Amino acid sequence: MDAEHLLRAVVVVTAALLAALVAGWLSAVIVRRVGRRRYHRFMEHLSQACRRPWRATLVVVALLVALPFTGLAGSAREMVHHGLVIALIGASAWLAVRVLFVLEDAAFRRLPIDVADNRRYRRARTRIGMLRRLTAVTVTLLAVASILMTFAPLRTLGASLLASAGLAGVVAALAAHATLAHIFAGLQLAFTDELRLDDVVVVEGEWGRIEELRLTYVVVRLWDERRLVLPTTYFTTTPFQHWTRNDSRVLGASVLYLDHRMPVDALRTEAQRVVEASPLWDRRDWVLQVVDTTETAMVVRVLASADDAAKAYDLRCEIREKLIAYVREHHPEGLPQTRVAVVAPPEPS
Repeated sequence: MDAEHLLRAVVVVTAALLAALVAGWLSAVIVRRVGRRRYHRFMEHLSQACRRPWRATLVVVALLVALPFTGLAGSAREMVHHGLVIALIGASAWLAVRVLFVLEDAAFRRLPIDVADNRRYRRARTRIGMLRRLTAVTVTLLAVASILMTFAPLRTLGASLLASAGLAGVVAALAAHATLAHIFAGLQLAFTDELRLDDVVVVEGEWGRIEELRLTYVVVRLWDERRLVLPTTYFTTTPFQHWTRNDSRVLGASVLYLDHRMPVDALRTEAQRVVEASPLWDRRDWVLQVVDTTETAMVVRVLASADDAAKAYDLRCEIREKLIAYVREHHPEGLPQTRVAVVAPPEPS
């Protein structure tokens, strides 16, 4: 390429880049102006999250439009065109995935879970998150497939393999059996309402909340801030305790072992005062009962309801602590005791 053609190519490419940058700037201005009137938060988030992929897409499109005017010809032009097509596919997929994330965040802002009755919101967030991940994976796979199909040898290879597609499908299904099982289990959990984000469960003897629900695995945040990672198939094949299946409301049980001399009526009166004074009680149900006896003590259980499992646990601890203090201070004879009978030996005859 002589100096004249090289200069022409540089000028055309520079003009294309400047046009792309101007178009990106104008689109940002339009988004900000529209955002001032309505949907300010959404438009601002969309502009920030999609700025880079949008600019990359504009640059690639501008270069594709300017390519015929650069003076390139023959194999060089075909090679550049091929590279720009691949870049356009990648930038478009990048932009689509970012838009999916923005839409998910916008939906999540309308579905808060930091409210008392959040079951419907948690169900919606779970399904939206699962759909976004599934769509993002689909977009990525389509982009990769589209890029591969731009290579002529791969298109020919694909056509030649059509005859053996049945055998290849069987082999692929067998090879990906475990992964596909996890993916279908994740979709089943999300769309049959079996599991939702922030649900309270007991798995492997551990109490925790569902922190992440992915296509192939579930992350449970345990009570002591540890994370338990389980495959999605665990929840479709193994029994587990689900404390918020139909309602987040939970009954908490505080169990006390007291001496048989403890006056139950006085204890019930104090328990009522403790429960009614607690802000953790949801003002619905409570009861004190003697549920069992042993050789040395009677078993007293106090049930009280709370809005969710976390409050129920704190309420149980509060009831237990205050009733023990009450018994120790006002009825020490009610504390568990071990009685030993000392019998004098018979006098020798």
